[in-house]
Amino acid sequence: MHEIKSIGVVGAGTMGHGIAQVAAQSGYDVVLVDVAPQALERGVAQIGKSLEKLVGKGKLTPEQRDHSLARLRSAGSLDVLTGADLVVEAVVEKLEVKRAVLADLDRICPPQTILATNTSSISITKLAAATQRPEKVIGMHFMNPVPLMQLIEVIRGLATSQETYDAVEAASRAMGKTPVEVHDAPGFVSNRVLMPMINEAVYCLYEGVGKAEAIDEVMKLGMNHPMGPLALADLIGLDVCLDILRVLHEGFGDPKYRPCPLLVKMVDAGRLGRKSGRGFYEYNRG
Repeated sequence: MHEIKSIGVVGAGTMGHGIAQVAAQSGYDVVLVDVAPQALERGVAQIGKSLEKLVGKGKLTPEQRDHSLARLRSAGSLDVLTGADLVVEAVVEKLEVKRAVLADLDRICPPQTILATNTSSISITKLAAATQRPEKVIGMHFMNPVPLMQLIEVIRGLATSQETYDAVEAASRAMGKTPVEVHDAPGFVSNRVLMPMINEAVYCLYEGVGKAEAIDEVMKLGMNHPMGPLALADLIGLDVCLDILRVLHEGFGDPKYRPCPLLVKMVDAGRLGRKSGRGFYEYNRG
């Protein structure tokens, strides 16, 4: 089996820096790459803060924190990834952007490198077709926040080889996660089930069935969800929810996935949830 020792992560946003942190904590040599210097700086700073928090809670020793940081380096160009055994792209959830990144990685990385995508809804088969190594392309859908969430949806594309799957499953377990095998279909399992629930909650608000607080309270108290669907949508980002619903709607051609007009309107207005300070709820920036 292809043994993974070094991991590259492309994209230093919320998901990317979380993946880099978990990989470094688990003993992998990690390179975090982002072409935007500020995003890279912010991502590295977040990793430092997150490790510090774990030390404060007694979940990590200061020595383990130092070792994790020593295994992590950052760079502004994909060219540094020639030595990585596995590269996980965690760039924005747009097909063209992801395909372009994977095509670049395919050109830069040696033939044995596995290319994984952290997409939350886009077809792995479609993304793999941007490369000359579709058998080495796989989905690794981490959950947010990455350091705390247990699940990785491991998604096979049409051409993904068993060897690639086995190597990624082993790496997922080595990162302390539980890999769950899923086949390639719009939204996979997580978002195919979650996004229609969020969309339906937005429809309840749109149609005046209940206020945001009431809808969330019903789901928390009645269905034992740790947070209500509207608060969760704010956490994920309303733009991300809309992107995923559009992938489901186009992928299945089924009107049940049609995004609620209120969700579309809120994204158009720049009310994206926590990251913009306002979504279904208001947040104090910082």
